[in-house]
This record gives sequence, C-alpha cells and structure tokens, in this order.
Amino acid sequence: MIELAVLGLLRENPRHGYDLKQRCSEILGPLWGVSFGSLYPALKRLERGGAIEIVEAIDDDGLAPVAPLPATGSLSGDLAAARRRRRPLTGRRNRKAYRITEHGVETLHTLLVTDDDSAADDRTFSLKLAFCRYIDPAERLSLLEARRAHLTSRLSRARRGTTTARTNDRYTRSLLDYRSRATEHEVAWIEELITEERSARGVDRPEGATA
Repeated sequence: MIELAVLGLLRENPRHGYDLKQRCSEILGPLWGVSFGSLYPALKRLERGGAIEIVEAIDDDGLAPVAPLPATGSLSGDLAAARRRRRPLTGRRNRKAYRITEHGVETLHTLLVTDDDSAADDRTFSLKLAFCRYIDPAERLSLLEARRAHLTSRLSRARRGTTTARTNDRYTRSLLDYRSRATEHEVAWIEELITEERSARGVDRPEGATA
C-alpha cells in the first residue's frame, strides 16, 4: 500500500522523503499515519526495483539559505555578515529527492488495475481512487462498480444487524444505526461518481496518456 502511495505521488512530481510522508498521511487519513520507519524501507525497495531514482533537491543557485545575521555596527562587520548570509550548499546539506521512472509508471498502473479485492478494503480503495486519473475510463469504472457492489453487500449486512440486534443498550443500537447511515452515504457518493464516469466515457482521458 505504501508503494502505491509513493508511486502515485511521484507520478505527479519529484518529492523528498518528508514531503512524501506528509502527503501519504493526508491521503490515508490521520488514523493511518505513515512513519519514516515504514516509508524509507519502501523507498529502498522501489529504488532497488528500478521504479524510482534519486535526484538532488537544491536551490536554483546552488546555495543553501541561512538566517540573516544582525548588524554589527561597523561597515567591515556588516560586509562580512552579508557574505555569510548564503554559503555554498555542500553535499551533506543536499536534500535527497525521488522521482518515478518509466518502469515505475508501468508498476503504478499495474497496482491500480490489479483485481486484488481492494474494493473491500477502505484504505486501498481510497489510495486507488486518489490516483485513478492515471488509468483509463473503463478501468476507473470497473473499480467504482466493484466498490459499489461491496458497499451494497456491507449495507445489507449492517441493516440485518440493526434489525436483529438483541440489546437494550441505546448506545449499541445508535452505533449500528450510524454504520448503516454512513454506508448509505458512501453508496450514494459512489453512485454519483459512476454516473459522472459513464457520462465522460469517450471524452475523458487519464493524465499523461497519449491518443
């Protein structure tokens, strides 16, 4: 799942590790934060597999910004301070960044379209949906319809559970009812996406695709 997120983000543009961590957490949500302990091993695996490569992220002028120094009160002191405000960026200060390769683009597409029952997993489906602009309309529609089928089945089970729940605890009943309503809302949302996708077929084209 992390590999999918990384490749999807790098498909947009090169990024360094901290940026990738922040964006992964945004996509996955606050309950599934990505740690550096899981991110960097994933980056190493992708690099070894040829899906991504390392680039150096530096300033356009090759200098690293430093905080301005206060005035010293003398001309010679101020001139010296000005010379120290920016200094050459050494290799140690360069921020390592990553970019996707052609092989990585192919790998991303494979991960997005592989039928691995991802429609039943909330996190995996969310990831695929976030990057489904990189697949064609028919593939997007297949993903959405699989998610709708799963949600319809989940809603049916939730309604049966609410009806047959043998409890006098109003909090438990309220929780079951909330789950049903949340699933109903998601079904309606998916239906809207499917309708939009069907109306756009033959017109819409995934970003980066050629005719």
